[in-house]
Amino acid sequence: MKKIPPIQQNIGIPRPPVVVIMGHIDHGKSTLLDYIRKSKITAGEAGGITQHLGAYEVIHKSSKKITFLDTPGHEAFCGIRTRGANVADVAVLVVSAEDGVKPQTLEALQCIKSAELPYIVAINKIDKPSANVEKTKQNLAENEIYLEEYGGDIPFVPISALTGEGIPELLDMILLVAEMEDLKANPNKPAEGSVIEANLDNKKGISATLLIKDGTIKTGMYIVIGNIFSPIRNIEDFQGKKIKEATFSSPVKILGFNEIPKVGALFVTYQTKKEAENMTKKIQNEKQMREIDLNDDSKIIIPLIIKTDVAGSMEGVKHELNKIKLDRVAIKIIQEGIGDVTENDIKTADGMKNIITIGFNVSIDSKAQDLAERLGVHIEIFDVIYKINEYIEKIALGRTPKIKTEEITGIAKIIRVFSKNKDKQILGGKVQSGTLEVGSEIKVLRRETEIAQGKIRELQSQKLRVSEIKEGFEFGTMIECKMEIMPGDKIEAFKIVEK
Repeated sequence: MKKIPPIQQNIGIPRPPVVVIMGHIDHGKSTLLDYIRKSKITAGEAGGITQHLGAYEVIHKSSKKITFLDTPGHEAFCGIRTRGANVADVAVLVVSAEDGVKPQTLEALQCIKSAELPYIVAINKIDKPSANVEKTKQNLAENEIYLEEYGGDIPFVPISALTGEGIPELLDMILLVAEMEDLKANPNKPAEGSVIEANLDNKKGISATLLIKDGTIKTGMYIVIGNIFSPIRNIEDFQGKKIKEATFSSPVKILGFNEIPKVGALFVTYQTKKEAENMTKKIQNEKQMREIDLNDDSKIIIPLIIKTDVAGSMEGVKHELNKIKLDRVAIKIIQEGIGDVTENDIKTADGMKNIITIGFNVSIDSKAQDLAERLGVHIEIFDVIYKINEYIEKIALGRTPKIKTEEITGIAKIIRVFSKNKDKQILGGKVQSGTLEVGSEIKVLRRETEIAQGKIRELQSQKLRVSEIKEGFEFGTMIECKMEIMPGDKIEAFKIVEK
């Protein structure tokens, strides 16, 4: 009998699950991961928000491996959270037994459902005096999250991320759900997967954190991410240890890129440089270059240079900027990068009119600061993401020119014509809507068609001079108008306002 090659024998072997932890900002996602992997990650984060996506491996029961993705809980990072859901196999939705379902809980659930992921609800904080698991179950049902033992089919586990109660059961449930998903991969093929983080280190250079979904990656291979390709010389595992190879469901860090890969991009590895180069050329030939037009007459263009500490933050900043909706303003990112604001950024800013340079969790190097002061280039640095929007909106409103528009203040019907002396006419009428005021500009309408414009010089009510006439009242008026106004005509008072 002919022997089957090894690569065929290994197709479809079980692989460890990749799990995404999701939920409201303060319901204990990070504390849960802290307990699982026995380390802290929240210290030093601005506002107590976990702002980067990381990946970690744990071993549970009989050396069974689970890979966890940690996604930010702040709503500004929905793009990162969505990416996390797309690369995961199973989701854990963390809900506080004290607070129940929050808007960000539902937002996270929508990401899970969009990615069509099986999920488990972890009811956290059961150690708290005010915890109420039954009330939380009811609250979940009210939001159409139907748990097992509560009329539905969504598995749940009560836990305390602080004390560790229920966490072994949660890990058991994750493995059970993953087993039902029948996750398989082939370790003998070149690795492929997704970029979950990218970073520029002044000492180490550009690195990317990858999540392998299939195959094996080894030093000496070549990696292609979009139109970027690089030899694989250094591989680190999630603990920062140098390794020679890694296989599916493992997060690894690859060092040595000459360009920062896009977070969320797919990667593929090749055995030879020629294969990688050919794929890169193909991608470059297919790539559609989009030219940014900064001369759009229909909108005020606000050009931006953005620098952030890591690629995950860049995605969060862009997601937040997309929330800015101003009719006559368009925000164009003309340059973006990872790392501190540099001289080159300032030179770019100096070469363009009205450009704004912003940084998130970065510094301005001394040369850049000196050059910016000399050239009068203003730089704003932020450590809380939503404040960027407040700043950009303020700038946008300040740059938006006011548009003069006509606002109707009153409409009246002319009933009688008393006299006409040159362009001054004495008339009687009744206000149909709004108010007529002395000094108002008017339009004269005949059969709903404008025939002339004029001005209200005087108003009388019961033979007494008044400054205004309200809806429903009759009046006498002197109107200055070159066109003769007739009974049955309407006058439409208006004022010019700036918006």
